[in-house]
Amino acid sequence: MPKPESFPIEKIFVPTKQKKTIKPESVAEIAESILDIGQQAPISVRLDGDRLVLVEGLHRLEACKALGETTILGVLVPADLAQHKALLSDGPEVEAERLKMARLKQLRLEREAAEASTAAAKRVNATEAPRTRSTQGARDNPKASPGRTAKSPPKSLSAWITQQKGSGGRY
Repeated sequence: MPKPESFPIEKIFVPTKQKKTIKPESVAEIAESILDIGQQAPISVRLDGDRLVLVEGLHRLEACKALGETTILGVLVPADLAQHKALLSDGPEVEAERLKMARLKQLRLEREAAEASTAAAKRVNATEAPRTRSTQGARDNPKASPGRTAKSPPKSLSAWITQQKGSGGRY
């Protein structure tokens, strides 16, 4: 593998087809990473006459530009290897694989978020005191108002007679 070297950013030509694939959120993430830990992976460039053509590393290149860098770490690859890489990166199978991996990552993140939410809800429920409502009716509740309600049956025969006399009924 060729040894990484420093290339002037202004001398690197980016093909129009590659420029169309720029994702600003990726550039921002890479720029933050470069600020924190530096550029970890070199870009790939090839010679085309007297100019350098970007083969791989568009987002790293754009992140360095955004940070105001004048040079970038890269490796010079032979034109035939660059052509082979371009064919591989443009293939529909490769694109389909990228899309599949992006969907799987999204699903994994959603599942992890759902699991974390469920676990948090369980922790909250476990710390709260259980709240239960009494199933006792007013008749069975000793704290309810004393005496019977109008609809409750009398507890004894004498109470029934008294109730009947009060309502004008016959006994």
